[in-house]
Amino acid sequence: MSEHFFRTLAWQAARRYPARERFARHFAYGKLTIDPVFAHLLARGLIPAQARVLDLGSGQGILSALLLAAHERHRSGDWPEAWPAPPKLRGMRGIELMHKDVERARHAGDAATSFVCGDIRSTDFGAADVVVILDVLHYIDYAAQQDVLRRVRDALGAGGVLILRVGDESGSLRFRITVAVDRAIMRLRGHRLARLHCKPLEQWKRELTQLGFHVEVVPMSAGTPFANALLAARLAPRPSLLP
Repeated sequence: MSEHFFRTLAWQAARRYPARERFARHFAYGKLTIDPVFAHLLARGLIPAQARVLDLGSGQGILSALLLAAHERHRSGDWPEAWPAPPKLRGMRGIELMHKDVERARHAGDAATSFVCGDIRSTDFGAADVVVILDVLHYIDYAAQQDVLRRVRDALGAGGVLILRVGDESGSLRFRITVAVDRAIMRLRGHRLARLHCKPLEQWKRELTQLGFHVEVVPMSAGTPFANALLAARLAPRPSLLP
């Protein structure tokens, strides 16, 4: 997908927010065009069609807005042949702590999306086929991270997919930049952070493996100064009862 095409797609997604929400529109467009994870999710087809998607820490619903815009673009016939068709979801549910972001997400959604104001540490997850957690878990303590991941596994069930992006903790300059920019953005969005609970990539992989996930790691820092990685973690499907 060309950069120009994705930028027009990002603007289409950003325009799902009301014109009066100038900050929401500009933030969505900037996030989609600067952060490589969103284009990667589309290019790799990591979210299958007819999936029930749960977005934890969904913010203002940028991922939902992008998927809806992509489906509209594909339906119009304007879609790169080299990319898989964007998924038409059975449903998408987001859980977000900030009430204002939840309201923005609802404005940008459709009848198949829902967003609730809640804490991922205590809000019921329900059932899902795909769970997405982008740059969220390091805001909660280590015990809470483990509990959330256990609940994610139970919400997914056999064959489910967890798409998790984390910072790879180390003493590198990239990681220090990642933390500094993260703090700046969170302050801009009205969050006050006492501490971040980061871990090295190998520890994230080990903990997911212990929960029964098969983990594929995708570097997610190309073209950026950050130390991010995307983990596509899958649970084994149920064994067939047929001979």
